[in-house]
This record gives sequence, structure tokens and C-alpha cells, in this order.
Amino acid sequence: MGRNIRKRRTPLATKVLAGAAALALGGGGLVWANFYASAHESNNQSWGGNQTKAATAQVATISCPDVGQRLTNVPWRARQGVATELANLDKQITEAYNRLASTRQAQTNDPSFVQNAIVGPLKDKRTATIDRIRIDIQRVGGAFNNALSQLSACTTQSANQTNAGGQNNGQTGGQQNNGGQQQGGQQQGGQQQGGQQQGNNGGQGGDGPAAADFVDITKVAPNVQGRPAQLQNASTGTFTTRCGVNANQNHNSDNVIVAPGVTNGAHHVHDYVGNQKVNAFSSNQTFLQGGTSCQNRNDLSAYYWPVIREQDGTQEQDANADGGGKDLNVGKILVAQQAQIKYVGSPASKVVAMPQFLRIITGDAKAFVNGPANANAHWSCTGFENKVQLTDKYPICPQGSQVVRSFAFQSCWDGQNIDSANHRTHVAFADPASGVCPNGFKAIPQLTMRLVYNVPQPVVQADGTVKNAYAVDGFPEELHKPITDHDDFISVTTGGLANRIANCVNSGRNCA
Repeated sequence: MGRNIRKRRTPLATKVLAGAAALALGGGGLVWANFYASAHESNNQSWGGNQTKAATAQVATISCPDVGQRLTNVPWRARQGVATELANLDKQITEAYNRLASTRQAQTNDPSFVQNAIVGPLKDKRTATIDRIRIDIQRVGGAFNNALSQLSACTTQSANQTNAGGQNNGQTGGQQNNGGQQQGGQQQGGQQQGGQQQGNNGGQGGDGPAAADFVDITKVAPNVQGRPAQLQNASTGTFTTRCGVNANQNHNSDNVIVAPGVTNGAHHVHDYVGNQKVNAFSSNQTFLQGGTSCQNRNDLSAYYWPVIREQDGTQEQDANADGGGKDLNVGKILVAQQAQIKYVGSPASKVVAMPQFLRIITGDAKAFVNGPANANAHWSCTGFENKVQLTDKYPICPQGSQVVRSFAFQSCWDGQNIDSANHRTHVAFADPASGVCPNGFKAIPQLTMRLVYNVPQPVVQADGTVKNAYAVDGFPEELHKPITDHDDFISVTTGGLANRIANCVNSGRNCA
């Protein structure tokens, strides 16, 4: 399979301002304005069931270069082997992070403990794994970029530090937290037992969220800008597909796009709507046989996203399972009250139909340690969506308002590939100012999603605790930061549905 290595990177502030477009409720339905660009933090905690506390932090987590993001040319015959080794890298980081979290006393007694007992051995394991990736690629005649061999070393990271380039000053593209110093994250330690946390640590199993991860949305300056002006050839229609909210609790912690054939490849739990047979071992053929939760039986597409959990001390049924408690994702899973899935057009051109089995990932599950280049999180509250979109904060909504997660997928396709080695370079975002796709890319119907949740209102108390905290599932080392929110999609249609969606969007109609 050919690979397109073009990658669009936009500074964080630009993405936040350009990536969030007006969303409004009216006339009994949802009126969408497109997102055209991607948008975009250890402290000691005290676990008290539904409270989490932030204090001063030192080493909060482990930061490792993301090898998968750098792979832009993997021969198809090497794909499975490389995916397995990339999953091994994730597993190694999780194991090292858990060791970091459970050895705080040893770290206090020996300043060299982290380097000698955790980071050093992790580098050795990663070196061997990256070399196996090299062998897998070269065995089938592919070219291996030897610079990837330099990505084995990891570092430790404090809670107010990201790979985006230093400390976060509490502002992100118009998002402001009183202009103060970001203190997000938390120090991990102790072992979770019976839904409680031993030791002076808290959040999800001791690794987040923290008080500084929340913001009162009523105190955030408006940061949403309008969408690009429509050109003469714009495609102005919409196509809505109704697929439910995963009320039947179809969950697993696999990710067939990134880690095919690997159980628990995501290290966090997903909600699934649409296709009902999506797991690590699914194939294009099984997708066609998977059935669907969508009202339109021709829509067999897989729509899936990480669950969010309420921090109320409740042990979920996966408290002792992979993706759940074993990966430090704890608390009660919240099911969305609404899951609105809509395809929209381009302000600059007509669209072409999505190819069968196209895979798209929007956002970055590792954005806290990777930095915000691929982040695309949008958090808001009902009544505020056309004013404020947050990327690195969870909103505290006023009474009567609900938490909203919005996603706007890449809307430009390279015209050839249904996937790419790093699962990104075959698709791209349109220019945020004009809506025009990059050279060599074609506009496709843009998938947009809006998830609405009833979440008890978090309260940041005077002593630094957060009552009624909630957080998105994620890799343990990402500390459950809101910037790591992401969404996954595999296009699977029958009966000419892909063409009907494109035709509806191109003709300016609103279809369902």
C-alpha cells in the first residue's frame, strides 16, 4: 500500500481558535457548523471516593517518543508484525508507569531509583522492540528509517510539563484559567483497594484527574470563531445517521485500527455504536457481517470513543479487568444521553464518497506526552457550544447544563489509501481559513459527532479537592488529561449508502 507522508501541523493556539465552530440547538434539532481544523498538563492527591486533590508535584509520569507516529512507510505484509510490536511498546510504558506509581517510597530514599530501576530498563526493552520493528520491515523488502532507533530513551515528566514545549501557563488559544500557573496532574502512589486509594493519592486509581484539569465554563472567555465563507461550489447538505448511545454496553479495550490482533491494545475502554462486531480480531469481512445499532441497516460503520467515568468511588464491573482497573481506569462508566452523528459538506467544493473500509482517527490518546500537534479534543456544555470549546480542561457546567464532547474528523482524503502506517497521513484537515483541502487531497463528507452526558457538577473546594470529578479513559501515563480525548471511525456501508451520503451533501439537502 502506498503511503502519503504529508502531515498538517498547526500551532495549538491557531487550532483552538480555528478548530471550534459554532454549535447551536434550535428548531427542535441540532444545527451544526463545521469544525475545519484540529484543536487543542506530580501532584499529591487524596482519594476520598469522589474527591481528588492537587498539590505540588515532582515526577508525575513517563514520557516516551511515540514510534508509531513516526512510521510513515510500512509494507502491507509487515503491518501485523509492526502493529504487535507497537502494542508491546505501549505495554512496556504501562508497566513502567505502574512501577513508577507503586515505588514512591523507594524514590524518596534513592534519587537515582527512577533512572536505574525504571527508565533505564525501559530503554533496553524499547531498543529490542524497535529493532524487531526494523526486522519486520526489512524482511519484506521495506526501508527502515534508522533514526527510529534513537527513540528508545524515555524521560520523566512533571505534571505541568508537556512535550509541546515547556510549561502550560493556564491559557490555550483563548482558554484562560485566571492567567495563573498550571498545576495539573498529580503524584501517583499506593495501590487501589476496594474502590479506595491507599496513600496520599487520588483521582482515577491515583493518576488523575486533578483540580487544575477543571474549569468553570462560565468564567472562560469566548473562543469560538465562525467557519469559512462558502464558495460557489460548496457542498452544503448534511446526512444524519442514528445509531444509539451504546445503551447495551458494547465495550472492549481493543483498537483494531492501531493494534489489530492485540487484546487490550488501547489500554482503555471504548463505547461502540454502529457495527456490533468490532474487536482486535475483526477484519473487513467480519465488519460486513457484524450487524449494526444504526437505524439505517446499510450503515455498518464502526463509531467508537473512550468512555468517561464518574469519580464517585463506585467500582465498575471492569474494576479488575484489562482496560479498566488494571489500567487505572476506575469509576462508574457514564453512558451518553445523546450521540449525534452527522456528515457535513465542504465550504469550498463538492465531496467524493468515502471509500469502503476507510479508517480515520481524530485526536491523540497520547497528547499529554506527545504534545498537542494531533490533539482534537472539544469539551463544552449545552448552552455554551457556540461560545466556548475547551481542549485541555474539563468543563464545570452550570446547573441545568450538560457536558458535551464534540469531534470533527479530517475531511480530506488522499484519494488512494484507506489507511496509512501511522493512521494519519492518508487523511488531512482542510485549511481552517478557507476550507480548502491540501494539494493532492479530495474533500469527503466530514464526520462530526456530538456526545452529551449527565454529569454531576464537579466542585473545586477550598482545600483543593474536586468533588464529583469525572475523566475520560486513557493510557495510564497520560494521567486522564482532557486533551487526550479522541474518536475512531471505520467506514463500512452497503446498498450504495456511501454514494447517497455524498450526493445528499453535494445537493444541499438535509437527509437522515
